[in-house]
Amino acid sequence: MTIEIKAPTFPESVADGVVSAWHKAAGESVARDELLVEIETDKVVMEVVAPAPGVIEAILVGEGETILSETLLATLVEGEAAEVQQTTVKSDNDQPAPASAEPSVSDSVPMGPAVRTLLDEQGLEATSITASGKGGRLLKEDVLAHMADLEKTGVQERDVPVTEAVGLDVAGPTSGRIEKRVPMTRMRARIAERLLDATQQTAMLTTFNEVNMAPLMKLRRQYKEQFEATHNGTRLGFMGFFVRAACEALKRFPAVNASIDGNDVVYHGYQDIGVAVSIDEGLVVPILRDADFMSIADIEAAVHDLGVKARDKKLTIEEMTGGTFTVSNGGVFGSLLSTPILNPPQTGILGMHTIQDRPIAMDGEVVIQPMMYLALSYDHRLVDGKTAVQFLVAIKGLIEDPARILLQL
Repeated sequence: MTIEIKAPTFPESVADGVVSAWHKAAGESVARDELLVEIETDKVVMEVVAPAPGVIEAILVGEGETILSETLLATLVEGEAAEVQQTTVKSDNDQPAPASAEPSVSDSVPMGPAVRTLLDEQGLEATSITASGKGGRLLKEDVLAHMADLEKTGVQERDVPVTEAVGLDVAGPTSGRIEKRVPMTRMRARIAERLLDATQQTAMLTTFNEVNMAPLMKLRRQYKEQFEATHNGTRLGFMGFFVRAACEALKRFPAVNASIDGNDVVYHGYQDIGVAVSIDEGLVVPILRDADFMSIADIEAAVHDLGVKARDKKLTIEEMTGGTFTVSNGGVFGSLLSTPILNPPQTGILGMHTIQDRPIAMDGEVVIQPMMYLALSYDHRLVDGKTAVQFLVAIKGLIEDPARILLQL
């Protein structure tokens, strides 16, 4: 029985996608739910898996091609993989294939074309990488994990000249001026487009303040272990407090939680908080729905799960659509101060930064305290400077006295 493998149904907000990587080739056997192909859209990378065990009969859309919703990608001959594969090989060629004088790496280590391309680009040998796929098949994830290990240890697989790695012929005096031109991914291009739109189509302004993190850090140290034991291993971080503080401040200043739609202002009676997550392909913003009804433990667990899904490219369109306000933590990368860019149609985004010991005046004395700079970027078309400053001061007050968050004071 032949099964048609089609692209997923794209949401209305996604016009098309690009076939980014095939994990299987024509004639290869597959197991049920085994990853076949990845499709990159403007927002997420979608995975298409095998609906049943069998053998890939034909691949109809190549890597790099643009497709629409429910496009026919390939055909699959259903059945026990070994039996179907033998039948397919016999029907394609009744004569035995001539034995090669020397088996190649691709013959000794089964892999898909996308994996083979990645190995060639990185100058890696397949035989030196542990394969985790069924039947010793080398997966893309195996190669990426191997590359990460090499990066950590500082070891190179083999000495590949820079000129060879980027495919350039730079003999002579220009040998030290290497360049490599690669096309943007759809996600990177979409991020660039949205950032440019945000700067050109909004009256963006940023106000700053600083917050003393000592009370919150003391609370975290005091209850960290008990919190983790009570909430099934969920770690107590700072993001839960900042999201809860943002929800309380948004209730007091609804203009920061609103959006502009043409000539109308839409005031949202709920708080859907976007949490910016950095991945290799760029920045994605999954949404915490109804964050104002979530406890700090719920927020911490949800942020962790969304972060893992983002790095594993498992986020769905629904998990990234919407949002009334965004919180971005550049402090995890060591950022001392920055100006976050709005995520339209939202009118506000809160930027957190690294915690740094600094001298401040307290009760007439100079003391050293762990301080964090906060930044609020806002759309000045809707939010006045006074409102923005008061909103940020409210965040500061709630963080410096975290009991107010729980008491909603």
